[in-house]
Amino acid sequence: MSTAVNPLQRALVEKAGHDNGFEHVLSPVGDAVGLASARHRCQAAVTAGAEGFEVRFQPATPALLPELLRSFQSWAGADGVFCVPTLADLAALLRRTASLSQALPNQAVRDYHAAVAQAVETMPAEARGTEVERLVRQRVGQARYRDALLTYWGGACAVTGVTVTEALRASHAKPWAECADDAERLDAFNGFLLVANLDALFDRFLISFDDTGHLLTSARLSQSDLPGLGIHSGMTLRWLTSEHRHYLQWHRERFLLGA
Repeated sequence: MSTAVNPLQRALVEKAGHDNGFEHVLSPVGDAVGLASARHRCQAAVTAGAEGFEVRFQPATPALLPELLRSFQSWAGADGVFCVPTLADLAALLRRTASLSQALPNQAVRDYHAAVAQAVETMPAEARGTEVERLVRQRVGQARYRDALLTYWGGACAVTGVTVTEALRASHAKPWAECADDAERLDAFNGFLLVANLDALFDRFLISFDDTGHLLTSARLSQSDLPGLGIHSGMTLRWLTSEHRHYLQWHRERFLLGA
C-alpha cells in the first residue's frame, strides 16, 4: 500500500527525476510526486511504498510498458505499478523509461521533424526543396534512427550482445527508401542493432529471422563460409516483440525471393 512521501523523500525523488530524464516536477496529485520532461511525453507518479517506492507511469506510447516489464520484471507489481526498493533502483527505472520514451514511436518522429526543421533553416534558400535537402533529411533521420536503436537495445548487438559501439549498425528490416512514411523509417521496431558483419548480410537479405527470433541463412551462402562470416548454429535475437513481426515478415519475403 502506498503512502505520501515525507519532505526528505520528496526532495530525493525530485532529484532522482531531475538527474534521470524527468526534470520537471508537476503539481501534487494526492500522495504522489509527479514527474515529467520537456524531452518526452511520459509522466511518472512516485509514492512511498511498504519497502521503497511505488512508481506509476503515464506513457505516451503503448510500447513502453511491455519494454519496462522485460527490463524490470522483478519490480513489476499489479496494474502496471513498479515497486523499487532503493533510490538507486528508482533512478535506474526513471533513466531507462526516459530513454525509451525518446526512442520509441512516436517521440522519435517528432524529434526528427524538429531536427530537420532546424537543419533546413540553416540551409541557403536556393538549396531548399532540392536533392540537397532530401539528403539532409535522410542523414538526420538515419542518425536519429541509430540513436533510437542504441537506446532500445542498450548499446549492444541484438544478436551477439557485442557492445563495441563503433562496430554496431542500425539495420532497417524495411529499407529507408521503401518505407511508406517517416513513422516507418524511424520506428525502432523496424530493424535491429547489429554488429557490422550481420548488418551487411541482413541489409542484402542474405540472413533474416523467423517469428521466434532464430537466424535464417540464405542458400546463397555457402556452409563453409558461415564461420568466417561470424554465423553459427543457434544464433537468435536477444528478444523479439510483436511490433517487430510485421517488419520482419516484409524482410523475410524479400529474403525468400533471393533464397
